[in-house]
Amino acid sequence: MARTSDGTVQRYRVMAIATGIMALPLWFVDVPITLWAHNPSLHDKVSWIGAVHGTFFILYVLTTMQLALKARWNVKRAILYMLAGMVPFASFIAERRVVAMFLPKKNS
Repeated sequence: MARTSDGTVQRYRVMAIATGIMALPLWFVDVPITLWAHNPSLHDKVSWIGAVHGTFFILYVLTTMQLALKARWNVKRAILYMLAGMVPFASFIAERRVVAMFLPKKNS
């Protein structure tokens, strides 16, 4: 595996965590209210969540593509890591795996 030392891993980490944080209110607040609440005023209060998550997800996909190209991942691995931003908690797991792959362990 290629080593990345120009901040690519750090950018990926930031975007994976931000996308994961925004995926939680999307799946557990916005989606249930949209599907089951049928209350337009309540839906208007949470509609921003989808837009913020969508923006973060696009940035996450781009940073994942950059990491995949520098690390010379195969297409399947790159797509799986990109899709991790859509599933609650998956981006956190993906971020930990990337850290284990690329960042040296600290000796304590």
